[in-house]
Amino acid sequence: MKGKLRAETGFKFAVYAAVVVLINLVGLTLFARFDLTENNVYSLSQASRQAVAELAEPLTIKVFFTQDLPAPHNNTRRYLRDLLAEYAVYSNENFNYRFHNVSPEGQGLGGSSEKNRKLAESYGIHPVQIRSVEQDEVKFKNAYMGLALIHGDLVEKIPAVTSTDRLEYKITTAIEKMGNKVSALAGLEEKIRVRLIMSSTLKDIAQQIGTPKLADLPGNVKKAVSELDRKNYGKLTYEYIDPETGGKDLAALTRKYDLLTLKWPDIAEAGISAGRGGIGLALDYGEKTRTIQVMNSYRVPMLGSQYELMDMRSLKDAINENIETLIGVNQDLGYLADHGTLELFSRRRSQMNQQQRQTLGNFHKLVSQTYTIKQVNLSDEPIPEGLNCLVIAEPTKSFTDYELYKIDQALMRGTNLAIFTPGLKQAKSPKKTQAMRSPASYAPMDTGLEKLLAHYGIRVKPAYVMDKNCYEQKMPRRLGGGQQPVYYAPIIKNKNINHAPAFMKNIKGVVTLENSPVQIKQNIAEKNDLSARPLFSSSAQSWLVKENIQLNPMMIQPPEAEEKYGSHDLACLVEGRFPSYFAGKEIPAKKSGDKTREKEQKSGGPEARDAPAEKAPAEEAGGESGNGTQASAIQAENRFMARGNPAKVLLVGSSGILTDNVIDSKGKSPNAAFVMNAIDGLNGRSEIAVLRSKTQQFNPLEETSPAVRSLVRTGNIAGLPVLVALCGLLVWWRRSRRRKRIRKMFAEQPKT
Repeated sequence: MKGKLRAETGFKFAVYAAVVVLINLVGLTLFARFDLTENNVYSLSQASRQAVAELAEPLTIKVFFTQDLPAPHNNTRRYLRDLLAEYAVYSNENFNYRFHNVSPEGQGLGGSSEKNRKLAESYGIHPVQIRSVEQDEVKFKNAYMGLALIHGDLVEKIPAVTSTDRLEYKITTAIEKMGNKVSALAGLEEKIRVRLIMSSTLKDIAQQIGTPKLADLPGNVKKAVSELDRKNYGKLTYEYIDPETGGKDLAALTRKYDLLTLKWPDIAEAGISAGRGGIGLALDYGEKTRTIQVMNSYRVPMLGSQYELMDMRSLKDAINENIETLIGVNQDLGYLADHGTLELFSRRRSQMNQQQRQTLGNFHKLVSQTYTIKQVNLSDEPIPEGLNCLVIAEPTKSFTDYELYKIDQALMRGTNLAIFTPGLKQAKSPKKTQAMRSPASYAPMDTGLEKLLAHYGIRVKPAYVMDKNCYEQKMPRRLGGGQQPVYYAPIIKNKNINHAPAFMKNIKGVVTLENSPVQIKQNIAEKNDLSARPLFSSSAQSWLVKENIQLNPMMIQPPEAEEKYGSHDLACLVEGRFPSYFAGKEIPAKKSGDKTREKEQKSGGPEARDAPAEKAPAEEAGGESGNGTQASAIQAENRFMARGNPAKVLLVGSSGILTDNVIDSKGKSPNAAFVMNAIDGLNGRSEIAVLRSKTQQFNPLEETSPAVRSLVRTGNIAGLPVLVALCGLLVWWRRSRRRKRIRKMFAEQPKT
């Protein structure tokens, strides 16, 4: 009997073991994961799956990570391994990855770790310093935490993976970028010329300016270009130009390439004669040029001007980035650069009669990682066809009717518009007095763009929105300390954000600045068969200021009357097939002497074809050639579009939302996520927009009433112990019943 029971037990154990082994074997081939996070943070997005599923050439990801790192970096390594494993699940046979254990120099054990360190260095991945707490002491150590993506001959790198934030976004965009670069390089009709322009006279003063290795620069640059040429399918050529011996005019080269030029007097003690020289690295492709300053100049107090050569590792990265810009690897993004719009770069300007305006340096930096910015001067050139999106940031100068016609017809062709502009502009600069600075005066924006927007069913009201739910500025101790509310910087909370558009899906909050209210006229939108919806609104504790505007936080007082408070739309999105503002009207003609006329006639641009035919007098058309009759009979085809292709118009009643005050350079802030997501959405990359904002730095809790908060707090303090006690009583009651049932069962058995 015992032998039979033992055999049955052994058989069951063998069956169970076989089932466990089979389940593990199935798990190796069938992949399943249940991600219960709100934004599917631990699951690949559709854009990532598509990127690796469509690989046409082998892609290898080499991960260089130091083992046994302290928290939280050990979790970063684990997350990265799981992420790459999921990429592999959805990829084709061209995707693979490998982890390399590598220790910093002097910390490794030799062998494979030493080889991996040299391999990491060859890909431009270097150790970073991290902080750890060991035995109640804060210690700093170097560690490798980077990866390199190798796609054919191209190499992209993420040199420091110090956190999981936006890691999937970085990898996926790098994969897409490499695919675009392969296609762009394959389609080049000529090679990219890399020219080192350096006057040989600079070698005479190399010791004096602290750059003794200047003589080695031509050889080092040639070596770097040679290495990059192999990785760019042999599309680079190198040339060293010495203006002193090559017969080139240094002044002309300086004007063309913005070279760094040095001028020095006689230095008798060193036997150096007075001279002049220039230096710079120029990249040319077609009519496009880019310049890299290989020598930097800066001033140090008490020491004067100092000079240093660019590190060769940084130079290779700089050349690679400029190559991508030249060949247009990234998608084009139009930016209106005239009509008084905000500048992408900070420039020196006269302080007389000019107001110092904010620049968009961080916006430009973030956008340039994904797009190639095409600055459009509307006054003397057409809006390029094929442009997916045109950004217009606070124009202050009036548009002519013909310039409005250009914008209108670009929208008809399907070019989306992203317009960031308040409804007011500063009419005059404040005047200083001995006592105080008089407040600035404001006037409604009147550039002509307003009538286009009104025709589409939207407008920006000439007012500013103030909100009690706003950013609070920390005051210095000399002013009493505490927090000063900045009412013209509303904080937009999650409940006031429309998450219906795909690019708004993961946006949980925004901070605006000097925002005007946006009005949607639904009757006009519906009449034109357009879809118009607000994107975010101010809180119910906001109010409008139309007159006597004061933007000094200490001078603003909220109104006492409750009827003045209410929510206001601050941004909206309109989409559909827009009707032209000029339908049924006389098409505006180009002004005499308009530079656009010459450019379009030479290039055959869209405005040349869109504009109606202009009949010229016979004597002007034909001249003395006798062909006046034939020339006057030829007319350009009229391509005016009365109803456009599907397009979108994003209207935000603030340009301050783009400035460096509210957008960080690394793109981690909620404002950066909103702006970049909006640009992606208007460029048909909504999946990438969702991917970027998957992990949120700003993810506030939902607001609740004091009663609900008290109830939750009471439940956490008293409810949980009571629940545990009730569970204990339930277990005791069930065991008590079981004991009674057993006693009753044995008590009822008959006696033998």
